[in-house]
Amino acid sequence: MNKLLIALIAGAFALGSVAAMADDKTPAAPVDQAKLKAERDAAKAKAAAMTPEEKAAAKKAKREARQKELGTSSASQQEGGASPQAEAAAGKKAAAESKAQPKALPDKASKQKALSETEKKAGAGQ
Repeated sequence: MNKLLIALIAGAFALGSVAAMADDKTPAAPVDQAKLKAERDAAKAKAAAMTPEEKAAAKKAKREARQKELGTSSASQQEGGASPQAEAAAGKKAAAESKAQPKALPDKASKQKALSETEKKAGAGQ
């Protein structure tokens, strides 16, 4: 009975300390609110002064940068392996290599002819 009571007290102490650590809310670092507000106002003024074409270009650049960032980080974040883009590139490379391979010849005569042509080319090169 005493051992059970000791085990319960130890468990409650362990759970209590874990809960206290999880609830630890330290204050954020002090920030200069006026400086942040000035930066935000400057960004708003700059955006308001932009023409529609400039806004579209900025939006497109931001989207491309985000896609590039996501594309590079997605391969490392997936558990299953490479990203679909990387798999597509590898598949394209494999297809190009397989197309570079010579075709299989249908019969023995054509195989013999191709072999003799290859030997002639090799002999001429030496």
